[in-house]
Amino acid sequence: MSKKSTFSRRDFVRSSALVAAGFAASSDVITLAQERPSSGKASPIRLGLASYTFRNFTRTQMIGFMKQLNVFALNAKDVKDHLPMDPQEEAAALADYAAAGIKLHAAGTIYFAKDEDANVGSKFEYCKRAGIAVIVAGDPTPQTLPRIEKFVKEYDIGMAIHNHGPEDKLWHSPLDVLRAVKGMDPRIGCCIDVGHTVRAGTDVVQAIHEAGPRLFNLHMKDLTDFKSKESQVAVGEGIMPMRKMFEALIATKYKGFVDLEYEVHPDDPMPGVISSFAYMRGALAGMGVRGPGLKDLLTMMI
Repeated sequence: MSKKSTFSRRDFVRSSALVAAGFAASSDVITLAQERPSSGKASPIRLGLASYTFRNFTRTQMIGFMKQLNVFALNAKDVKDHLPMDPQEEAAALADYAAAGIKLHAAGTIYFAKDEDANVGSKFEYCKRAGIAVIVAGDPTPQTLPRIEKFVKEYDIGMAIHNHGPEDKLWHSPLDVLRAVKGMDPRIGCCIDVGHTVRAGTDVVQAIHEAGPRLFNLHMKDLTDFKSKESQVAVGEGIMPMRKMFEALIATKYKGFVDLEYEVHPDDPMPGVISSFAYMRGALAGMGVRGPGLKDLLTMMI
């Protein structure tokens, strides 16, 4: 087999993105605007991390990984010691994140087991303590939504219902969520998980457009087979329409984060995580979106 035939689609796209980034500006003048808001005008696409990616690692280890990745936006979950529900333990976690310069923008996936004020309210208190603006909810029933709406209004915290694909008894697709919340408070909407969305047979680009202002969070992943949950790979190695999704997010003026949720290789996720962020950053650079400089992109790919 010739060298030419072994040059993969991923290599081609990444190389093209790097060339585009090089033409756009030198690494001396392009800053890390995506992950560090203080560096200048924010990019229209903000990349973050879902802490579930590092579910087998402690908070301290995850913070170290995030520094390596130059990612400082976190969607935290009560897994390991990432963001415990206990107030004292939560406070310790928040202090660690603040010291590392990491900001929490969402929490989840959070589950609402009971349609009771005490159960629902405790989850809102948990996020209020952390200064989190969006709850990513896994399983609220349609019957629970009026109670949740009451707390959304009281706390001014958004509720993003996460779809979990064909296996989900309630929320196969973001379109199911949109039908259920139509007419409710505008702070109740979707967290689109792109992998579960395509497995449900939904056009993910169309779903982004249909969700519009009710899209509050997005979980990014890639698949090589849209019918197989087990086909997840690093972003850029599959067939997810990445550029079209980014274009849809920009067109709809999406204000939330694109959070990488890399669910495979839980004991050794960093190679895939590094590859995923490098691909997304390269794709955005190729689209002319301000983000990391060429030096940063090359560093991520080595």
